[in-house]
Amino acid sequence: MKIVTAADWRNSLPFDTPFLVADLAPGEPARCAACGTDAEPLPRTELWAVKYRHPKNHAGFVRFSCAAHTPRTPPPAAAAPARPRRAAAEKPIRRPATTDAAPRAMCPDCFVEVSAKGLCGICGRQL
Repeated sequence: MKIVTAADWRNSLPFDTPFLVADLAPGEPARCAACGTDAEPLPRTELWAVKYRHPKNHAGFVRFSCAAHTPRTPPPAAAAPARPRRAAAEKPIRRPATTDAAPRAMCPDCFVEVSAKGLCGICGRQL
């Protein structure tokens, strides 16, 4: 079974970027998350949707904000310097699998490995 997130308009939003709610999802007037439930609902043309990061949900969460509570967009971060790739000679050496080792003796009654002396630790049978 593969667990995936739901496919809706929120998944396509970039993080920390405000978008006008009317352009994203039409509907009834809504409230600003920062103003609280006592505030009057605002038309979607006056609300901004911002997707935030969440420590336990990689998809993040979206909050609606009025113009007064919409966070300012941070300036674009400078591009991080690219990490140099490893040369072909620096690739890690693959070690051979340990499946080539000789199989150990098994007790035919208990189906467990016997000791180096050939004695089964469960039934005491000598092999």
